[in-house]
Amino acid sequence: MTDTWVALEEGADPAERRGALRRAYESFATAGRVDRPVRPVVADSWQRSARAHVRPEGTASVELSDDDLGAYRDAHPLTRVMPLFRELMGAYASDGEHLIAVCDAHGRLLWVEGHTATRAQAGGMNFVPGARWSEAAAGTNAPGTAIAVDRPVQVFAAEHFLRPVHPWTCAAAPIHDPRTGRLLGAVDITGGDRLAHPHSLAFVGAVARAAESQLALLAPPQASGAVQLSVLGRDEALLVVDGRKTRLSRRHSEILTVLSNRPEGICGDELLMELYEDESVTPVTLRAELFRLRGLLGPDLLRSRPYRLTAPVDTDFDTVTRKLASGAVTGAMSAYAGPLLPASLSPAVVRLRRRLADQLRAALIARGDPGLLADWAYSPWGEDDLAVWRTLADALPARQRPAALARVREIDAWQGMSPSGA
Repeated sequence: MTDTWVALEEGADPAERRGALRRAYESFATAGRVDRPVRPVVADSWQRSARAHVRPEGTASVELSDDDLGAYRDAHPLTRVMPLFRELMGAYASDGEHLIAVCDAHGRLLWVEGHTATRAQAGGMNFVPGARWSEAAAGTNAPGTAIAVDRPVQVFAAEHFLRPVHPWTCAAAPIHDPRTGRLLGAVDITGGDRLAHPHSLAFVGAVARAAESQLALLAPPQASGAVQLSVLGRDEALLVVDGRKTRLSRRHSEILTVLSNRPEGICGDELLMELYEDESVTPVTLRAELFRLRGLLGPDLLRSRPYRLTAPVDTDFDTVTRKLASGAVTGAMSAYAGPLLPASLSPAVVRLRRRLADQLRAALIARGDPGLLADWAYSPWGEDDLAVWRTLADALPARQRPAALARVREIDAWQGMSPSGA
């Protein structure tokens, strides 16, 4: 197979591959061993699903319904491109007895449309609007895995982690905010064996690119000199100046994060301490980094004595902070794409990252909304957060509570065995 993201190469026998995958799946389920013909992307996803304690016999849980779902998706950015999805995919889905599905960045299905009989069948496994299909909640599946790996992916038959999903084939592609690069969600096509073809993956990828282009056209024009910095959930910042995007190195990402948080400026000695956990780093090293950064940004944006940015910077972490300050917890959670520069060890960045996460986490616990709590709990950074899982278990309806309570017991036991656990 030349493309590891495609489930079934052109000309392959679906029945033969289905049998081989079923045997490989049972081998993994019983012995934790991954055998051929399981693709690396699927093997990695199975491992993540197992670590998240997804039950192979389980189903996705429905978290939003009726008025809550309607209000949530009306405010979601992908609402603006739903007409495009219907235009590009509607006839294809109806004629082929397929479904169109669109999810948010947390794997929650916002829309599921298409062939009536297929939709009824999918309802039996909770592939319905309002259900969470992230990997951490529903295991390997195209929309959840596309979000997890941030690229288009196709999933066929027993590649799905949940056994009830084995009869299905799906292909999904992530969609990003064209201005900031923030992940907004994914678009998916789901059906039977007829989708087990490279063309379906290419098709859904083209639809996702068309949606991003449409979002760019619908976005209001930026003011001249506008500067945006995105650092949440990414190790390398994305800087946008007058519409021009630049991906920064890790060190330059840290420098701009600190400077954007200190608009009044900062002297060289203090900046050195804020950036480097290693006290042996010399001012010469910092000056060299700043020289390279000034060459990248231009002399008009970065000044010295003290070091400062000459234009206001709109950062994604400031957006989260502003929404929290106004009580807009749902908006803050939607804007939080993950920890701030998660791999950074710079003292200033570590403080900012911890402060922002603690503020948002405290707001989520105080609000007690099960959907928002689940967004945090099922994320990579919240999967072991005992306090959030306990609050989620208390907030869920009785029929949805057992899985959360089981996770609480697992985390509690693990932390109790850990030398640093309480």
